[in-house]
Amino acid sequence: MLKPMRHLSYLTLTILSLTLSSCVSGYSLIKETNPDMNPQVFKSQPGGEQNSATVLLAALPESIPNRQLLAQSWDEYRRRFIQSDGRVIDYEAKDRSTSEGQAYAMLRAVMIDDAATFALTLNWAENNLQRLQDGKKTDSLWAWKWGKLADNKWGAIDGNFASDGDIDAITALIFAARRWNRPEYLELARTKLKDLWELSTVVDAKGKRYLLPGPKSAFLPNPSTAYLNPSYLAPYAFRLFAQIDRDRNWLSLVDTSYEILNESSRISPVGLPSDWVAFDLKTGKYQPIPSTSPLQTVYSFDAYRVWWRVALDAVWFNSSPAKRYLQTSTQHLKQVWQKQGKIPARISLDGKSLVDYEATSQYAMLYAAWRITNPPLGEAILNQKLLPNYKNGIWDDQSAYYTQNLAWLGLIDATVIPPRLLSPK
Repeated sequence: MLKPMRHLSYLTLTILSLTLSSCVSGYSLIKETNPDMNPQVFKSQPGGEQNSATVLLAALPESIPNRQLLAQSWDEYRRRFIQSDGRVIDYEAKDRSTSEGQAYAMLRAVMIDDAATFALTLNWAENNLQRLQDGKKTDSLWAWKWGKLADNKWGAIDGNFASDGDIDAITALIFAARRWNRPEYLELARTKLKDLWELSTVVDAKGKRYLLPGPKSAFLPNPSTAYLNPSYLAPYAFRLFAQIDRDRNWLSLVDTSYEILNESSRISPVGLPSDWVAFDLKTGKYQPIPSTSPLQTVYSFDAYRVWWRVALDAVWFNSSPAKRYLQTSTQHLKQVWQKQGKIPARISLDGKSLVDYEATSQYAMLYAAWRITNPPLGEAILNQKLLPNYKNGIWDDQSAYYTQNLAWLGLIDATVIPPRLLSPK
């Protein structure tokens, strides 16, 4: 059994002072109910009987591998991790909710054609994760963390945003608008894109624009340094954003995303991506983040997602840079697997194991990459590390929120998104 482990996505945000006690939405699809619902109680799945696992199975094309498993696991995830009001709960982190969790649910829902769950999870986030200052909405992005406050009430614990959650949510909104003919979803996506561009990108000395993991105040520790997270980079999403927002050059972020991925991997003698990296805006050099920071330049639970995000760009947009990156940067992990029959969950950038346990989430993300560049290796990972750790709709442990999401997203064939959703009419 692989050891379940929470990821370390947002450690930097804990040092920020901005906190919010509650959020109220200016945009709503469904009226919010029971905002202080006891998060310990498992609610029945959103949507009722019409969204049974059988119906979900029918929504997946027959060409999709592991259809029954994917339908069953999504149905179980809705039952266990999503309240009837649409709040996604992370039971391993004091029952908190995050913008990432809401966005993963939206992305999974649109992939499996589950419009009811999509609307519920979007509605809860819009009602509760709005960023406020003096009681007024500051922008359309979502506060990244929501949970139990010191006064035992529930609300936004940290009002800063995390750009990966907003990127995934906007991507899901674009797909949902096209799949279900919901123009209001597309308008909300455009509103969010304007704020994401303004608040979460930075320009270097040469005029090139880069994605930040969140607010500039959090990830620009000094005028010449940016802290970046390679696993937040989503070239496929930036290609989609360029289709619906012609006022901003989103394709420039495709270019700098691959620059970050390729150049930062050179910090590692074995070519691995890292959870976090420092970028000099004046010289263009990449280097490890200082050891005094809570952020770590190691290959670990954040960095896994690089394989999945780049794989989506390879499949959806036939990206040559994506295919090259997946081929070259997984070579060390391939060698470790072939030699040991397993891959440790945390690895230093010089290729040394930092722990003696494995992670199902890593294997799922690697499966998404290797099914493209090395199908036999992908099948070995699937049969030896993923399927054996799945039982009755759950991977590893019933409280492992992060594992459920990465396992499902890694296993589902990217072609589940039909071509008509990848381009405007």
